[in-house]
Amino acid sequence: MAAATPTEERRAPSQELAAALRSAAARASELAGQGFALVFAQLPDTPRAGPMPPLRAAAGFEAPPAALAAADAVGAAVREAMAADDERSVAAPSSLGPRGAGGLWIAPLGFEGRVHGALLVGAPAPLEPAVRQSLQLLARSVAIRLDHAQLAARVTELEAQISARDRSEEQKSDEILKLSEALFAQDIELLRNNEKLGKIEKLKNDFIEKMSRELRTPLNAIIEAIISVLAGENEHLSDAAKAALRQALNDGTSFLRTLQNILDLWRIKQGELPVEPQEVNFREVVEEAIFSVQDSLEGKELEIRKEIREPLPKIRTDLAKVNQILFLLLDNAVKFTPKGQIDIRAGVEGEQLVCEIRDTGIGICPDDQHVIFDEFYQVDDLASTKYRGSGLGLALVRDLLILLDGEIELQSEVGQGSQFTFRIPVQVIR
Repeated sequence: MAAATPTEERRAPSQELAAALRSAAARASELAGQGFALVFAQLPDTPRAGPMPPLRAAAGFEAPPAALAAADAVGAAVREAMAADDERSVAAPSSLGPRGAGGLWIAPLGFEGRVHGALLVGAPAPLEPAVRQSLQLLARSVAIRLDHAQLAARVTELEAQISARDRSEEQKSDEILKLSEALFAQDIELLRNNEKLGKIEKLKNDFIEKMSRELRTPLNAIIEAIISVLAGENEHLSDAAKAALRQALNDGTSFLRTLQNILDLWRIKQGELPVEPQEVNFREVVEEAIFSVQDSLEGKELEIRKEIREPLPKIRTDLAKVNQILFLLLDNAVKFTPKGQIDIRAGVEGEQLVCEIRDTGIGICPDDQHVIFDEFYQVDDLASTKYRGSGLGLALVRDLLILLDGEIELQSEVGQGSQFTFRIPVQVIR
């Protein structure tokens, strides 16, 4: 096979550049606390079709039409930021909904005065300084990539002209040399930028791991001490003291679960939570999930009913993850159902495990249904105080199902309850 020419080595394939823009949009959306991101960019060898570059990548939207509508709504703000070549924060149009409630952040994608596009991020809450710094580094990396692609395209054009024995060959050779030096400088700058981003990611990893370890160790000790007191000889304790200890035990257990959810979410994002298939009796999984939420049923006129569609053979899947998915969905149903009933229906259809959790709770309004699986999302500002929890349970359910190649559907009506249906491909043991 012939060796690549210098031009081929310099030229960034359009597919690679497009993938980098999509990755940047996804990362920006994640950094913004599951907001949304739009990347507008002028690509090399693509004629400019209007006053601003076209939308090249988006994240945080259910479908392409929603992203295009958002791009139209923010077009004027993007054009102003690009014209001034200046990063800025602006209020979001009301049409963008709760994901833009914290405002819009716009960064022109330019390098040394050459502006090729813009990165726009909408956040549900105002951006923290550390998040803004990470977004600035991300935008600079994208800007360098775009400028690099434009310069590489210009080098290719000049080389083609020289090979055709253009009269101004010597002048174009000088220009190629200057552009090549600029490309090399951009390569160095991009490496430095990526190194900074890598250091930030490592700091976040170390912080989450350390936080989890430092908090879980004393919390486990406190929980074990409370259990020991309640299980031992405690006749000298008043009923009020026993009730307070039980409440402390419930709160501590809930906090411990939240810490574990945070750690599991992070491990999934880092690709550090492997799938470990084993033989599973799903009847036992249902019984264990029901038993695990018994404490949350105390004081509620709430009944949990189960319906297993026969035959329900043993299956092969990841027991721990399926157990966690069902518990989180059932715990969510108990949390938001003051009274009535919760029905669990399960069965195997073909090579899929299908499970439905239907409740008669408060329901979810249509505007919230498309973001209910986002991290830390609460259906209203009072949810975190009226209903216990951190808004991580359903986000973890979503990520665990993605890990298992599964899917989940939501049907809900305010005041009438909700139904979550998840499907997981399994191996049936006959």
